[in-house]
Amino acid sequence: MSAVVLAAGFVVPSYADEPKDKVKVGFIYVGPTGDHGWTYRHDIGRQQVEAEYGDRVETVYVESVPEGPDSERVMTQMALNGADIIFATSFGYMDAVLNVAKKFPNVKFEHATGYKQADNAANYGLKLYQARHVQGVIAGMMTKTNKICYVASFPIPEVMREINTYYLGAKKMNPDVELSITWVYTWYNPGLEGDAANVMIQQGCDVVAQHTDSPAPLTAAQEAGVVGFGQASDQMKFAPKAQLTATIDNWGPYYIDKVGQVLDGTWTTGDYFGHMNTGAVGMAPFANMPAEVEAEAQRVKDAISAGELFGFTGPINKQDGTAFLAEGEVATRMQLDTMDFYVEGITASPPT
Repeated sequence: MSAVVLAAGFVVPSYADEPKDKVKVGFIYVGPTGDHGWTYRHDIGRQQVEAEYGDRVETVYVESVPEGPDSERVMTQMALNGADIIFATSFGYMDAVLNVAKKFPNVKFEHATGYKQADNAANYGLKLYQARHVQGVIAGMMTKTNKICYVASFPIPEVMREINTYYLGAKKMNPDVELSITWVYTWYNPGLEGDAANVMIQQGCDVVAQHTDSPAPLTAAQEAGVVGFGQASDQMKFAPKAQLTATIDNWGPYYIDKVGQVLDGTWTTGDYFGHMNTGAVGMAPFANMPAEVEAEAQRVKDAISAGELFGFTGPINKQDGTAFLAEGEVATRMQLDTMDFYVEGITASPPT
């Protein structure tokens, strides 16, 4: 560690408030770029940065970096190798970002889905729970068994709030709906993801949702003759008979904007939360559903986009019956970013 600190001490300062002719941009990914989900979409954003700025940028990335000490090592090396801005694209990188940012005050850091900031470390995310609420509405109308299911990755606030809003959307349309949840404790492991989906399908689930990054749960749904949702990108080609829609994460505009700020010397820290109404949160075309389901899904999507509907509006109780939101109360950003419970009605045992 002392060698790293010593090396950091000899880095030539690059003042971010001065325009630059060229910027080196680093990306650190939690999964492989070919996961067809979360990391795949972040890498699409990286490619869009290259397309926008051409020879004015150089991008580098490291994929499949575990959350923890490895991420700190990778970001440190990127900074030592001259990166002007580093995008860390998973929640579990949060503390590592702050640690490395302290060592390299002239490098700009951007952390996806977190909530901690510094003078040279911003955070950014997308309101993906907006699309998930639409999926819940569809699931509640499509299930024939009244059993829907969810393949979950890690019990972090982002995943918990998407499970909750998915259930709330389904419950709104179908009071008898039940949600099963299996935690696989991985972002990307097609075998585990597919197995989790298959077990719940065998238990009667006929609509499969996921917060993991491979198409495996969706392809398991198709093989079993049920339906489901793509994750982070349009995965229709993997399950053309099963995909109802998919959340599409559109990171490119944000990456282009922030790299541009480093180029022109205007970068500042901040907290971005991309909305459906800007296209930052997208959805694949509705498919494999009756016309009345599609019409309701479109109505809900339009209302969310217009700011007329917010899935986390009270009255909402926690699973144990205690109040979370009073009648008409809307969840705050902090409540969303620290959500660590299931809402009332979900009977699955909370993860520990």
